[in-house]
Amino acid sequence: SPSVCRSGLLRTDPVPEEGEDVAATISTTETLSEEEQEELRRELAKVEEEIQTLSQVLAAKEKHLAEIKRKLGINSLQELKQNLAKGWQDVTATSAYKKTSETLSQAGQKASAAFSSVGSVITKKLEDVKNSPTFKSFEEKVENLKSKVGGTKPAGGDFGEVLNSTANASATATEPLPEQTQETL
Repeated sequence: SPSVCRSGLLRTDPVPEEGEDVAATISTTETLSEEEQEELRRELAKVEEEIQTLSQVLAAKEKHLAEIKRKLGINSLQELKQNLAKGWQDVTATSAYKKTSETLSQAGQKASAAFSSVGSVITKKLEDVKNSPTFKSFEEKVENLKSKVGGTKPAGGDFGEVLNSTANASATATEPLPEQTQETL
């Protein structure tokens, strides 16, 4: 349990670490003579006093640092940016980052080459299909149908013209000719 030393600081008894035998800690204290215990208490008080002094010095240094930064116009945001930039620079300098970056770069190059070769294969297959007799036959049939539906006009024109020519060709094919109507009457 904590007690107050002569220096006014809190003194705590040692707390056993994980796996440390509590009985061993107690028995160590019991095996020390009264004189040894007193010597250790004096040393403990001295170390605690040194820690307090160092804490005060550190606090004074931090205050001085803050004052210098204020005079230089360095604020927390700028510091954070600098720390992040430095941290990123440190990360990119590590061998793990370099290896990962290199591996990803190689993977990207391989993927690009694979996509390129797949594209070439697809293009070649489409050319093969286009040059096949079946496609040629189909293409001829489409051309014949187009010439029957569209007349002798050259291919092209805007969408409206194509619709009109298709509608006219369709109407002509379904309406009886005037000569036929007179004969049948």
